[in-house]
Amino acid sequence: MSGAGEPVRLRVEEVQLFERDVRLRLPFRFGVVTLTRSPQAFARVRVRLDDGREGWGVAAEMLAPKWFDKNLDLSNEDNFAQLRRAVRIAAGLYREAGSQTPFELYRGSYDEQIRRCGAHGDGPLVACYGPALLDRAVLDAACRLHGLSFYQVVQRNLPGIDASALDEDIDMAAFLAGLRPAASIHARHTVGLVDPITHQPEPVDDGLPETLSEVIAAYGHRYFKIKVGGDVAADLARLTEIAAVLDGIDGDYMISLDGNEQYDDVAGVAALLDAMQAEPALARFNRSILFLEQPISRAVALDVDVTPLSARWPVIIDESDATLDAFPRARSLGYRGVSSKSCKGLYKSLINAARCAHWGAGYFMSAEDLTTQAGVCVQQDLALVNLLGITHVERNGHHYVNGLEGVPPAEQQAFLDAHPDLYHRGDGVVRLNIRDGRIALGSLDCPGFAVAAAPDFAAMQEMADG
Repeated sequence: MSGAGEPVRLRVEEVQLFERDVRLRLPFRFGVVTLTRSPQAFARVRVRLDDGREGWGVAAEMLAPKWFDKNLDLSNEDNFAQLRRAVRIAAGLYREAGSQTPFELYRGSYDEQIRRCGAHGDGPLVACYGPALLDRAVLDAACRLHGLSFYQVVQRNLPGIDASALDEDIDMAAFLAGLRPAASIHARHTVGLVDPITHQPEPVDDGLPETLSEVIAAYGHRYFKIKVGGDVAADLARLTEIAAVLDGIDGDYMISLDGNEQYDDVAGVAALLDAMQAEPALARFNRSILFLEQPISRAVALDVDVTPLSARWPVIIDESDATLDAFPRARSLGYRGVSSKSCKGLYKSLINAARCAHWGAGYFMSAEDLTTQAGVCVQQDLALVNLLGITHVERNGHHYVNGLEGVPPAEQQAFLDAHPDLYHRGDGVVRLNIRDGRIALGSLDCPGFAVAAAPDFAAMQEMADG
């Protein structure tokens, strides 16, 4: 590869798109919908380096409904079609782009991607899903062609990430060179709005934990993400039930509170926080809260000052992080942080992390994404947040889906063999391995973007049209 610090240049020659249906073992209340199944998208991209060498890269991401676009007039199938269209538009733009650095490929098509998706009525969060998927596959191919890991490639800034393109005085090369991945990370367990706490009325009985109590006993979690629904009385009762379980943990536990856009203004959020702080049964629970995630609807979240809320617990944006300028706008309104999600784009995460470091103490990035599935998807997201230095990550794909169940046995075995620290076999299924609340990450430091095994594309179906 080019010397350290000299970006690689490449062109996208071919994009192949596939899908695999994923069935949830437990229903999950995802914002305004309860999800029981969803497709997972796979991208396989062939790139050609300027020196003539060619290679393939891969990426995967769930086609999650009712997060990118929460319009209740749209069905789940409508949401899937939006995301497929975003991927296909990005694939066309990338193939047309010619020889560029990986970051130029992303940044150069950014405005047109948003414009073309907008012409179909799709917002920036939907539009950015397409490049978010393809950028990982492109980078995977570049890493493999040079026998380097994702960590090494980013630390050397071989993608050519340049914050000056955003008119910001950030030394990206210096920031990236200072990143140091860890050997493991805490898994932050999400407690959804319909998740059983101590009793499961209709047990699945597949060998995996179902209630919150069982989850803690099985995995040893100390970090939790608790969702609230916008009804103060109902939320208070549920939080008290959850706190009774968490307070039984020996030692400290930590919480993020996810507002899931359930509030229209600061006053509504403040009413919940007031009620929580007035409840004696939530005393330890309240002391354990790290931050509050996107409580206010994206329609107005970047129009209101949340400083009074951040004075109590730091407030971050998640769904409002739809464009590259969203985090600086949020900062001016009192928000203290932003989420990293692979589905929003790896370059956005890297840029936002650099912003936090540049702005100094008090600004931070969290790691969110409960839908990442065993295999390519979860591995690439874990590698990204690990390199960013984030010490705990929302991880729940393993809870709502039974590992690689339904995936061809040979593919399951290939991932287990290539990443024996990350997976284990239980009840005949290869599953994510969480011990003492942590996930070991050593095997992700491999040539390519954190993936040393190949998905079985022949066992998938081609992606439907958008």
